[in-house]
Amino acid sequence: MDDSYVEDALADTQRAFEQGPGRKESGLDTDDDALLQLRKACRLLDAARFLGTRNGYYTVVIESSFIAIERSIHFYLLQATGMDSTEFVTHSDVYERGAEANLYSAALGDQFLQLWRENRSKTYYRQAVGGEAQADAMLQLATDVHQYILDHLSVEHECICKRR
Repeated sequence: MDDSYVEDALADTQRAFEQGPGRKESGLDTDDDALLQLRKACRLLDAARFLGTRNGYYTVVIESSFIAIERSIHFYLLQATGMDSTEFVTHSDVYERGAEANLYSAALGDQFLQLWRENRSKTYYRQAVGGEAQADAMLQLATDVHQYILDHLSVEHECICKRR
């Protein structure tokens, strides 16, 4: 791909990120790092609902749902535990730290991690293709995790999901 239009597109993209976002996405224009994670989860859930299983975008629904769960848990960690927002947290760290912060039991954290390891990697990295049943289940799980955290912290007023 050297010396091709791909290289030009990469350079353009790098410049765009260096210049900053310009006009920001509505609802995500907050200086609160925890709230940003919550609202990113909202956007991911909204996108999954919009594309939804009725339109057959199962892979997008599954992927968005996994990420929405992680963003929701990350919000909890920042909001409830005082975790530093600059700290790098991997996918598995999020699930493990949720259990450590008593958001859920260690056993449930292990189940989240197992679901992520065994199923997200199948639809993301390998040749498995997600289907309607998996997409519906993942979207419901992501919605329930998100709502549980909102209820647990009494912060539903900060949520920007369009499900209301």
